[in-house]
Amino acid sequence: MNMEAIWTFLSTQGADFALKIVGAIAAWVIGRWLIGIAVSIAGRALQRGQKVDATLAHYLKSIISVLLTLVLVLAILDIFGIKTTSFAALLAGAGLAIGAAWSGMLGNFAAGLFLQTLRPYKVGDFISAGGVTGTVKELGLFATTILTPDNVLTVVGNNKVFSDNIQNYSAEPYRRVDCVAKVANSVNVQDAIARLRPAIAAIANVKDSPAPDIEIVEFTPEGPKLCVRPYAHNDHYWQVYFDTHKAIVATFGAAGYPAPETPVAHRVLQ
Repeated sequence: MNMEAIWTFLSTQGADFALKIVGAIAAWVIGRWLIGIAVSIAGRALQRGQKVDATLAHYLKSIISVLLTLVLVLAILDIFGIKTTSFAALLAGAGLAIGAAWSGMLGNFAAGLFLQTLRPYKVGDFISAGGVTGTVKELGLFATTILTPDNVLTVVGNNKVFSDNIQNYSAEPYRRVDCVAKVANSVNVQDAIARLRPAIAAIANVKDSPAPDIEIVEFTPEGPKLCVRPYAHNDHYWQVYFDTHKAIVATFGAAGYPAPETPVAHRVLQ
């Protein structure tokens, strides 16, 4: 472009172009100020409910800021007469392509948003979710980190967690401890139950109400199988679980009960 063309442009369209530049600058300054106010209001609204995690609130504010800034850029381009329809279509197509390529990550992110909002569990809860059982160490936007009882740190995608059943063992203050005890066929079952009741009730941290359940749950060739189910606070679950087994062994041993044996049929050879 030579000097004559430049001078022609300035003399015919220079003033209009300068006004457009000033308008674009003003639109950017005012737009960014308004976006800041909108993001601040959204942040206060999220904090007021106290149901949204701080990390999630930060991400939501960032998303709102990016979307509003994109709208502002399109508006400024329109000031210069640049048609934004094709640009928006291109942007939408790029978004679809990225979404298809990152569908797994986006699914985990979306599930993370729901988990952060609905809060079916929190850090420190003992849960079973996504095929993993253990204590929640971290609830992130893309994955949940669980420490299993055998001390293995396991990271599970939030999409798998959210699409499966979630069992939160810490949601209620106490749990039922499920144990079994088998007695020989020669043992009086009612006598065994009567001996077990005070022994189980005497275990430390076993709740008085509801009282422990001790009943016949199954019959086997070796003898009846008893379900022994005391109730305990979540903090004492494993202590009560192991102490219940010890109490069963001690009680049956003190009573002199024989060990259950599998009956063997003897075939007489002819």
